[in-house]
Amino acid sequence: MLETVRKAFTIKDIRNRILYTFMMLVVIRIGSQLPTPGVDATYIKSFFDQNAGEAFNLFSAFTGGSFENMSIFALNITPYITATIIMQLLTIAIPSLEEMQKEGEDGRKKIVTITRYLTVGLALVESLAMAIGFGRQGLLVEYNFVNAAIVVLTMTAGSALLMWIGERITENGVGNGISIVLVINIISRIPSDITTLFDQFVAGRSLASGGLAALIILAIILVLVIFVVILQDGERRISVQYSQKVVGRRMYGGQSSNIPLKVNTAGVIPIIFASSIMQFPIVIASFAGADTGTGIGSEILRGMNQNNWLNPQQMQYSIGLIVYIILTIFFAYFYTSITFNPQEIADNMKKSGGFIPGIRPGRPTVDYLQRILNYIIFVGACGLVIVQVVPIFFNGVFGANVSFGGTSLIIIVSVVLETLQAIESQMLVHNYRGFLNT
Repeated sequence: MLETVRKAFTIKDIRNRILYTFMMLVVIRIGSQLPTPGVDATYIKSFFDQNAGEAFNLFSAFTGGSFENMSIFALNITPYITATIIMQLLTIAIPSLEEMQKEGEDGRKKIVTITRYLTVGLALVESLAMAIGFGRQGLLVEYNFVNAAIVVLTMTAGSALLMWIGERITENGVGNGISIVLVINIISRIPSDITTLFDQFVAGRSLASGGLAALIILAIILVLVIFVVILQDGERRISVQYSQKVVGRRMYGGQSSNIPLKVNTAGVIPIIFASSIMQFPIVIASFAGADTGTGIGSEILRGMNQNNWLNPQQMQYSIGLIVYIILTIFFAYFYTSITFNPQEIADNMKKSGGFIPGIRPGRPTVDYLQRILNYIIFVGACGLVIVQVVPIFFNGVFGANVSFGGTSLIIIVSVVLETLQAIESQMLVHNYRGFLNT
């Protein structure tokens, strides 16, 4: 990894791209500290302190703390992430969008344009909801139309600007710009999380017990990182043989290839979906001021709150963790089913004269691919469950409540690997051009 980065800096074009990316990230972090006019940031901080949970921690990590500070980038790129997921689902549900996606580069540009407009629309709706809902409860220093309009316009413009910066990084920098913006936001929260863990488990203890606690924390983080790397890079390769064809006096084909199926086919999407569904009722109840009480509704809300899971004094609420795990596995199957079509792959193989050794073309190939895919999805979903449950376990048993969890770890590892691959690809292109020029 370090060798790849070192070699990249020796090539002027790639070095300029890396520096461009770095400067854009500096702009993002500066903007994350600039406060939105007319907002009382202490209100949001107290709100987060009272309503800690997976969804709030995830949102805090995705925004790099800018939401808690109510900066001009308070919404960050979360509207873009939501818009992208919505477009992926709509592409499957709406035939016209599916055809547009198959049109190649022109179709992709049209979908990107629609995603941009949808991002701005979502940012406008979210900022309106916050300005009105939170504004009445103390978010705005003075609740009136002018202050509310300023907050709405500032947050919407901030989200649109971050989307533009992400696209510029993709075009002029290295890697996927939106992913890199998301990762830098998550990484920016790590120092405060480490400080929280240090104050809670290391500070004030003897050298032996404090050192042992620090070693255990580092060992757990290291094991999780290694596990996530294996989970993200793991794949099942299905061999494909292409039959030989005789054209005139020449023989074509006969080569072998493979279909790589990633173990974690759905990425981090299942965790995000499951977390959103579990925490959405809690968010609504918090806005309405109905998140406290002793009735059956309040008990259900406590069971849906991650902070109450695996707590030895309140084990009855851990039923929510079981529901969370079931939702994660369900969305792993659901999301993969709408993004990976065995029938389409089997048809393309048949048209190209390819077949899986030992499997007949047509329906047997579809059934075989579906069977292998179901097995891989289950293995990947179990891996996601392990990554998400470990932080929940330490939060419930030891009270280690930090924004950096399994979801953040998966995103960081996948984006870092993706960015390094992008750098290596650009280095190969540069060497190839140099060979041609020679």
